[in-house]
Amino acid sequence: MALIRPTDATDSPRRTGPGGGVGRAVGLLVLVGLGALVPLIGPSVAAHGTGEAAAPDSGAVALLRAVLFAALCVQVGELFVAGLARRVPAAPADRPGSWAPYAAVAGFAAAAAVGELAAHGHGSRAGILALLEAIAFAVAGLCALSRRPEHGVWPLAAVVLAEALRAHPPTEHTPLIGSGLTVVHLTCSALWAGGLLNVLRTLRRWGGGEAGAALLGLYARVAAVLFAGVTATGLCSSLRRMPSATALDQLTTTAYGRVLLAKVLLVGAVALLALWARTRLRRAPDPLTACSPARVEVVTLGVVVAVSGLLTALPLPING
Repeated sequence: MALIRPTDATDSPRRTGPGGGVGRAVGLLVLVGLGALVPLIGPSVAAHGTGEAAAPDSGAVALLRAVLFAALCVQVGELFVAGLARRVPAAPADRPGSWAPYAAVAGFAAAAAVGELAAHGHGSRAGILALLEAIAFAVAGLCALSRRPEHGVWPLAAVVLAEALRAHPPTEHTPLIGSGLTVVHLTCSALWAGGLLNVLRTLRRWGGGEAGAALLGLYARVAAVLFAGVTATGLCSSLRRMPSATALDQLTTTAYGRVLLAKVLLVGAVALLALWARTRLRRAPDPLTACSPARVEVVTLGVVVAVSGLLTALPLPING
């Protein structure tokens, strides 16, 4: 590997003083607030002019599901990056503070609220699955606080499975195939988005260096496979919901199709940012300059998570 030169203030992950920490916190709150507007006002905006009526609580459901997905990403990403960091030679023992317990609380609250908003509350199939998700988030939070946080992978896997079953009820055609696609899609998405977030947090904690470049390289190699998984399962799921004969028309004439199209465009932008970061990682004198496009990538992935929450709250297009 090429000699790592001292990085500058714009491209280097580094520790900052209290003032910098406050600025990042304020910036994060602003981004979260703006991101919350996507699921809150999205249903009415997406349905405008389609003749479809958004459900009264669709904005709340979309926001809660976006929170649920974000909580899953944070926890899965921490476990994923912890495993990658153990494979880095001479990796610093220093690690960023865990966000997993806070994410578990957010996921628990969101899942419980979604179950309460479901038809017939927690007595319905959707309500029972939401309750199971809430319990799984609670167990994952306890694992994150224990001496063996890696055990949290099992309750988080239960969240993914419950969400896949919720998205494909027994009344759907071939629900098991749909659930299988969702399991792979949601797992790859959580590893991709959550992994990048926690890689950047770890690099800032480590302050750069060869170990940081090695960690980013390990993540980049896995991320390419994750992107392929997200793309393939997303395409298959979309074709199941919108057959090829009507897909192009429904992409612009239905609320679901419009939001799906927006998600596809966002994922395309993320792919370009990832390619830019990968090019810098391979060719730049300092591989850690790849952190600049990676930061934009993780923000864009946050928007994708918000749009995904919105997508689950919209009526499915007519399959035919």
